[in-house]
Amino acid sequence: MKYLLLLLPLTLAACGTLPQPFYGNPGSPEAAKLSLPPAPVLMLPTPKTALLDDKSAALYAHDLAAQLAEHDVPSVAAPSAKGNWQLGISASLNGAKIVPAYVITGPDGKIYGHQTGAPVPAAGWSNGDAATLQTAANADAPTLTALMTTINAQIQQSNPDSLENRVPKVFMGTVTGAPGDGDTSLPLNIERNLPGPNLELAKTAAQADFTVIGKIKTTPGPQGQIQVELDWVVRDSNNRIVGQVTQIHDLNPTDINPYWGDVAAAAGSEAAQGITTVVQNEILKKKK
Repeated sequence: MKYLLLLLPLTLAACGTLPQPFYGNPGSPEAAKLSLPPAPVLMLPTPKTALLDDKSAALYAHDLAAQLAEHDVPSVAAPSAKGNWQLGISASLNGAKIVPAYVITGPDGKIYGHQTGAPVPAAGWSNGDAATLQTAANADAPTLTALMTTINAQIQQSNPDSLENRVPKVFMGTVTGAPGDGDTSLPLNIERNLPGPNLELAKTAAQADFTVIGKIKTTPGPQGQIQVELDWVVRDSNNRIVGQVTQIHDLNPTDINPYWGDVAAAAGSEAAQGITTVVQNEILKKKK
Protein backbone atom coordinates (compact mmCIF):
# COMPACT_ATOMS: atom_id res chain seq x y z
CA MET A 1 0.00 0.00 0.00
CA LYS A 2 1.48 3.33 -1.06
CA TYR A 3 1.23 6.44 1.09
CA LEU A 4 1.76 10.02 0.08
CA LEU A 5 3.71 11.85 2.77
CA LEU A 6 3.74 15.63 2.63
CA LEU A 7 5.76 17.88 4.96
CA LEU A 8 4.16 21.29 5.11
CA PRO A 9 6.29 24.07 6.66
CA LEU A 10 4.09 26.78 8.17
CA THR A 11 4.76 30.47 8.76
CA LEU A 12 4.39 31.46 12.40
CA ALA A 13 1.77 34.03 13.19
CA ALA A 14 2.72 37.27 14.83
CA CYS A 15 0.86 36.34 17.98
CA GLY A 16 3.48 33.81 19.09
CA THR A 17 5.72 34.13 22.09
CA LEU A 18 8.99 36.00 22.22
CA PRO A 19 12.04 34.52 20.52
CA GLN A 20 13.00 33.08 23.82
CA PRO A 21 15.84 34.77 25.62
CA PHE A 22 13.15 34.59 28.23
CA TYR A 23 14.00 31.52 30.22
CA GLY A 24 16.91 29.33 31.17
CA ASN A 25 20.46 30.06 32.17
CA PRO A 26 21.51 33.65 31.39
CA GLY A 27 24.94 34.69 30.23
CA SER A 28 28.03 32.56 30.71
CA PRO A 29 27.86 28.90 31.83
CA GLU A 30 28.75 29.85 35.39
CA ALA A 31 25.91 32.37 35.66
CA ALA A 32 22.96 31.51 37.89
CA LYS A 33 19.65 30.44 36.42
CA LEU A 34 16.76 32.86 36.52
CA SER A 35 14.91 32.49 39.80
CA LEU A 36 11.54 33.34 38.25
CA PRO A 37 9.86 32.04 35.10
CA PRO A 38 9.83 34.66 32.37
CA ALA A 39 6.87 36.71 31.31
CA PRO A 40 5.45 35.74 27.91
CA VAL A 41 5.62 39.36 26.67
CA LEU A 42 8.18 42.13 26.42
CA MET A 43 7.18 45.25 28.37
CA LEU A 44 7.84 48.73 26.94
CA PRO A 45 7.39 51.41 29.64
CA THR A 46 6.74 54.97 28.49
CA PRO A 47 10.28 56.40 28.09
CA LYS A 48 11.34 59.34 30.25
CA THR A 49 14.68 60.10 28.56
CA ALA A 50 13.72 59.91 24.89
CA LEU A 51 13.50 63.68 24.27
CA LEU A 52 9.71 63.38 23.88
CA ASP A 53 6.82 64.82 25.86
CA ASP A 54 4.75 62.30 27.82
CA LYS A 55 2.05 61.93 25.15
CA SER A 56 4.55 61.42 22.32
CA ALA A 57 6.66 59.06 24.42
CA ALA A 58 3.61 56.89 25.11
CA LEU A 59 2.73 56.94 21.41
CA TYR A 60 6.22 55.79 20.44
CA ALA A 61 6.16 52.95 22.96
CA HIS A 62 2.85 51.78 21.48
CA ASP A 63 4.15 52.10 17.89
CA LEU A 64 7.27 50.09 18.67
CA ALA A 65 5.34 47.42 20.60
CA ALA A 66 3.02 46.98 17.61
CA GLN A 67 5.93 46.64 15.21
CA LEU A 68 7.68 44.11 17.44
CA ALA A 69 4.46 42.07 17.47
CA GLU A 70 4.57 42.11 13.66
CA HIS A 71 7.99 40.46 13.96
CA ASP A 72 6.64 37.71 16.22
CA VAL A 73 7.69 39.40 19.46
CA PRO A 74 4.58 39.88 21.65
CA SER A 75 5.08 43.24 23.32
CA VAL A 76 3.02 45.54 25.51
CA ALA A 77 3.46 49.28 25.97
CA ALA A 78 2.99 49.35 29.73
CA PRO A 79 4.98 49.69 32.96
CA SER A 80 7.25 46.77 33.76
CA ALA A 81 7.08 44.75 36.97
CA LYS A 82 9.44 42.32 38.67
CA GLY A 83 9.76 39.17 36.60
CA ASN A 84 9.19 40.96 33.27
CA TRP A 85 11.53 41.33 30.35
CA GLN A 86 11.77 45.02 29.56
CA LEU A 87 12.80 47.17 26.63
CA GLY A 88 14.06 50.58 27.77
CA ILE A 89 13.96 53.46 25.30
CA SER A 90 16.09 56.61 25.29
CA ALA A 91 17.35 59.07 22.68
CA SER A 92 20.15 61.58 22.08
CA LEU A 93 20.59 64.57 19.79
CA ASN A 94 23.26 64.35 17.09
CA GLY A 95 23.21 67.48 14.95
CA ALA A 96 19.91 67.59 13.07
CA LYS A 97 19.14 63.99 13.93
CA ILE A 98 17.75 62.13 16.91
CA VAL A 99 19.31 58.72 17.59
CA PRO A 100 17.09 56.33 19.58
CA ALA A 101 18.77 53.81 21.87
CA TYR A 102 17.44 50.65 23.49
CA VAL A 103 18.41 48.38 26.36
CA ILE A 104 17.01 44.92 27.07
CA THR A 105 16.75 44.01 30.75
CA GLY A 106 15.86 40.55 32.04
CA PRO A 107 13.61 39.61 34.95
CA ASP A 108 16.76 39.17 37.06
CA GLY A 109 17.63 42.86 36.55
CA LYS A 110 20.56 42.00 34.32
CA ILE A 111 21.13 43.95 31.10
CA TYR A 112 21.23 41.50 28.20
CA GLY A 113 21.80 43.82 25.28
CA HIS A 114 22.03 47.34 23.83
CA GLN A 115 20.92 48.54 20.41
CA THR A 116 21.31 51.92 18.68
CA GLY A 117 18.38 52.87 16.47
CA ALA A 118 18.29 54.48 13.05
CA PRO A 119 18.66 58.30 13.11
CA VAL A 120 15.48 60.30 12.47
CA PRO A 121 14.89 64.03 11.85
CA ALA A 122 15.19 65.90 15.11
CA ALA A 123 12.35 68.33 14.35
CA GLY A 124 9.78 65.65 13.63
CA TRP A 125 10.83 63.55 16.64
CA SER A 126 10.90 66.42 19.13
CA ASN A 127 7.52 67.66 17.92
CA GLY A 128 6.03 64.20 18.36
CA ASP A 129 5.17 63.93 14.67
CA ALA A 130 3.21 60.67 14.33
CA ALA A 131 4.72 59.78 10.94
CA THR A 132 8.27 60.31 12.24
CA LEU A 133 7.66 58.12 15.28
CA GLN A 134 6.08 55.39 13.17
CA THR A 135 9.02 55.47 10.76
CA ALA A 136 11.44 55.04 13.66
CA ALA A 137 9.45 52.09 15.03
CA ASN A 138 9.34 50.46 11.59
CA ALA A 139 13.09 50.86 11.18
CA ASP A 140 14.17 49.63 14.61
CA ALA A 141 11.85 46.65 15.21
CA PRO A 142 13.77 44.26 12.88
CA THR A 143 17.15 45.00 14.48
CA LEU A 144 15.71 44.64 17.98
CA THR A 145 14.20 41.28 17.00
CA ALA A 146 17.61 40.17 15.70
CA LEU A 147 19.22 41.25 18.98
CA MET A 148 16.76 39.21 21.01
CA THR A 149 17.38 36.21 18.77
CA THR A 150 21.10 36.52 19.53
CA ILE A 151 20.38 36.74 23.24
CA ASN A 152 18.23 33.65 22.93
CA ALA A 153 21.05 31.69 21.28
CA GLN A 154 23.49 32.65 24.03
CA ILE A 155 21.09 31.61 26.76
CA GLN A 156 20.15 28.33 25.10
CA GLN A 157 23.77 27.33 24.58
CA SER A 158 24.43 27.71 28.30
CA ASN A 159 21.19 26.10 29.46
CA PRO A 160 21.52 22.33 30.08
CA ASP A 161 17.74 21.98 29.76
CA SER A 162 17.68 23.67 26.37
CA LEU A 163 16.85 21.71 23.24
CA GLU A 164 20.32 22.63 22.04
CA ASN A 165 21.73 20.33 24.71
CA ARG A 166 19.26 17.45 24.96
CA VAL A 167 16.93 15.24 22.95
CA PRO A 168 13.44 16.72 22.34
CA LYS A 169 10.38 15.14 23.92
CA VAL A 170 7.20 14.63 21.88
CA PHE A 171 3.73 13.88 23.21
CA MET A 172 1.23 12.06 21.02
CA GLY A 173 -2.10 13.76 21.62
CA THR A 174 -5.61 12.91 20.52
CA VAL A 175 -6.70 11.65 17.14
CA THR A 176 -10.22 12.39 15.90
CA GLY A 177 -12.35 11.65 12.86
CA ALA A 178 -11.09 8.19 11.94
CA PRO A 179 -13.58 5.42 11.17
CA GLY A 180 -13.33 2.10 12.96
CA ASP A 181 -10.69 1.92 15.67
CA GLY A 182 -8.42 4.48 13.96
CA ASP A 183 -8.64 7.08 16.71
CA THR A 184 -7.00 4.52 19.01
CA SER A 185 -4.82 2.40 16.75
CA LEU A 186 -3.18 5.26 14.83
CA PRO A 187 -1.68 7.08 17.86
CA LEU A 188 -0.56 3.75 19.35
CA ASN A 189 1.38 2.94 16.20
CA ILE A 190 2.91 6.40 15.99
CA GLU A 191 4.03 6.12 19.63
CA ARG A 192 5.75 2.81 18.82
CA ASN A 193 7.72 4.43 16.02
CA LEU A 194 8.57 7.87 17.41
CA PRO A 195 11.26 7.06 20.02
CA GLY A 196 14.82 6.97 18.70
CA PRO A 197 18.29 8.43 19.17
CA ASN A 198 17.03 11.92 18.27
CA LEU A 199 13.63 11.96 19.96
CA GLU A 200 11.95 10.81 23.18
CA LEU A 201 8.29 10.13 23.87
CA ALA A 202 6.72 12.25 26.62
CA LYS A 203 4.05 10.78 28.89
CA THR A 204 2.12 14.06 29.16
CA ALA A 205 1.79 17.28 27.18
CA ALA A 206 3.20 19.21 30.16
CA GLN A 207 6.46 17.25 29.90
CA ALA A 208 6.74 17.67 26.13
CA ASP A 209 8.59 20.10 23.90
CA PHE A 210 6.24 19.25 21.04
CA THR A 211 2.70 17.86 20.89
CA VAL A 212 1.10 16.09 17.92
CA ILE A 213 -2.64 16.20 17.23
CA GLY A 214 -4.23 14.04 14.52
CA LYS A 215 -7.27 14.93 12.43
CA ILE A 216 -8.64 12.33 10.03
CA LYS A 217 -10.95 13.16 7.12
CA THR A 218 -12.71 10.69 4.81
CA THR A 219 -14.46 11.33 1.50
CA PRO A 220 -15.93 8.95 -1.10
CA GLY A 221 -13.29 7.76 -3.55
CA PRO A 222 -13.36 6.01 -6.94
CA GLN A 223 -14.75 2.51 -7.39
CA GLY A 224 -16.26 2.31 -3.94
CA GLN A 225 -13.07 3.24 -2.15
CA ILE A 226 -12.62 5.87 0.55
CA GLN A 227 -10.10 8.69 0.27
CA VAL A 228 -8.50 9.12 3.68
CA GLU A 229 -6.54 12.24 4.67
CA LEU A 230 -4.49 12.06 7.85
CA ASP A 231 -3.23 15.41 9.13
CA TRP A 232 -0.66 15.43 11.94
CA VAL A 233 -0.26 18.94 13.35
CA VAL A 234 2.90 19.57 15.41
CA ARG A 235 2.84 22.35 18.03
CA ASP A 236 5.66 23.53 20.27
CA SER A 237 5.44 24.09 24.02
CA ASN A 238 4.09 27.59 23.37
CA ASN A 239 1.19 26.06 21.38
CA ARG A 240 2.48 27.45 18.10
CA ILE A 241 2.11 25.30 14.99
CA VAL A 242 5.61 24.48 13.73
CA GLY A 243 4.68 22.04 10.98
CA GLN A 244 2.25 19.49 9.62
CA VAL A 245 2.53 16.02 8.15
CA THR A 246 -0.24 14.97 5.75
CA GLN A 247 -0.93 11.50 4.36
CA ILE A 248 -3.49 10.97 1.60
CA HIS A 249 -4.48 7.61 0.14
CA ASP A 250 -7.43 5.60 -1.22
CA LEU A 251 -8.53 2.56 0.77
CA ASN A 252 -11.22 -0.06 0.67
CA PRO A 253 -13.79 0.39 3.47
CA THR A 254 -12.88 -3.05 4.84
CA ASP A 255 -9.24 -1.92 5.26
CA ILE A 256 -10.15 0.45 8.09
CA ASN A 257 -13.52 -0.62 9.43
CA PRO A 258 -13.87 -1.98 12.02
CA TYR A 259 -10.08 -2.38 12.44
CA TRP A 260 -7.18 -0.52 10.84
CA GLY A 261 -4.68 -3.32 11.51
CA ASP A 262 -1.76 -3.26 9.07
CA VAL A 263 -2.94 0.06 7.64
CA ALA A 264 -2.44 1.73 11.03
CA ALA A 265 1.00 0.14 11.34
CA ALA A 266 2.12 1.44 7.94
CA ALA A 267 0.56 4.86 8.42
CA GLY A 268 2.03 5.18 11.91
CA SER A 269 5.53 4.33 10.71
CA GLU A 270 5.52 6.92 7.94
CA ALA A 271 3.80 9.58 10.05
CA ALA A 272 6.44 9.13 12.77
CA GLN A 273 9.19 9.74 10.22
CA GLY A 274 7.50 12.93 9.06
CA ILE A 275 6.87 14.16 12.60
CA THR A 276 10.52 13.55 13.49
CA THR A 277 11.59 15.59 10.46
CA VAL A 278 9.33 18.49 11.46
CA VAL A 279 10.75 18.50 15.00
CA GLN A 280 14.36 18.31 13.81
CA ASN A 281 13.80 21.12 11.30
CA GLU A 282 12.32 23.33 14.01
CA ILE A 283 15.27 22.74 16.31
CA LEU A 284 17.74 23.49 13.52
CA LYS A 285 15.86 26.70 12.71
CA LYS A 286 16.20 27.88 16.31
CA LYS A 287 19.94 27.20 16.26
CA LYS A 288 20.52 29.51 13.31
